Amino acid sequence: MCLAVPGRVDAIYHAEGTRMGKVNFGGVIKEVCLACVPEIEVGQYAIVHVGFAISRIDEASALRTLKTFEEMGLLEAELESDVG
Repeated sequence: MCLAVPGRVDAIYHAEGTRMGKVNFGGVIKEVCLACVPEIEVGQYAIVHVGFAISRIDEASALRTLKTFEEMGLLEAELESDVG
């Protein structure tokens, strides 16, 4: 399964001309492409699918989603796959 998972942007930088970020998924940090969400800032949350941030999401919605995924046993498996 390949879900889109919310995560908090902890850092933003450029790599080879591409806007990238370190995104925190409940304690798991992944490198994510931020090119599709140029407005996102450090501290905000993004929905990430296969290593690409695809939209910004508010913190309350992100935390609810992370909690639901964790309760369903989906979060750990997803973070071990291709989130970032």
